[in-house]
Amino acid sequence: MDIKAYIASGNLELYVAGLLSEKENLEVYELALANEEVLSEIIAIEAAVLALTKTTSPGLPHGFDIVKEKINIDKESKVVDLKEKDINWSWYVGWAASLALAIGLFYLYTQNQDLQSQIEMVNQENQQLEQQIADSDASLEKSQELLNTIRDKNITVVPLGGQAVSPTSYAKAYWNKEEQKVFIDAKGLPEPPEGMVYQVWSLKLSPLTPTSLGLLDNFEADDNKVFALFNTNESEAFGITLEPAGGSESPNLEQLYTLGAVSAS
Repeated sequence: MDIKAYIASGNLELYVAGLLSEKENLEVYELALANEEVLSEIIAIEAAVLALTKTTSPGLPHGFDIVKEKINIDKESKVVDLKEKDINWSWYVGWAASLALAIGLFYLYTQNQDLQSQIEMVNQENQQLEQQIADSDASLEKSQELLNTIRDKNITVVPLGGQAVSPTSYAKAYWNKEEQKVFIDAKGLPEPPEGMVYQVWSLKLSPLTPTSLGLLDNFEADDNKVFALFNTNESEAFGITLEPAGGSESPNLEQLYTLGAVSAS
């Protein structure tokens, strides 16, 4: 549809004036939902009608003093009986028409506000849907990357068993030395308490030398509980400790949840 030609057709002015059929009103309403240019034009037409109403509505002087001034009656003059005069019906008809137009415009304004609210709601729903799709794609990409890592012939799988602080905990490390990546499957760890985070360590055993590989951030929000970390170390073991948010420079061995040694090959 040629939007500019449709705007120039005059249908939008008839829509604002309430002169279209129910079917035509619905067509304009649906078009405004789908096209911001049409919606903006409807709002502009309504504003123009309101401005015109203010400038053309009849008015009367207010206050008895102004009336006396206009007909040159002295302030101390006595009130005399007024002669019967004809009623100016055009004045009342003008005000009635203005009132009817104001009511109609208020109704259209309310409809327009509802329309804008619906458009905003649809936009928010679209943004949420786009975010869900993006999150789904990211999760799928991570899962595919994990599968490719697990199936790599050069992968080293290191089971991490539960320790004294949490004997039922477990995890698994998938280490690709050539790509210097390690994937931590932390499905067997409980959710960390508020203000705490899991931290992964690469360990040299003689002497014991820990090196932080990173944090398992957003643990609760990660459905797969699989985390990708870089590992450039000659690791002999991997351990996971519970540390304060932000991590620690050295592991708190009293909060060692899982530990596993890299098997010699």
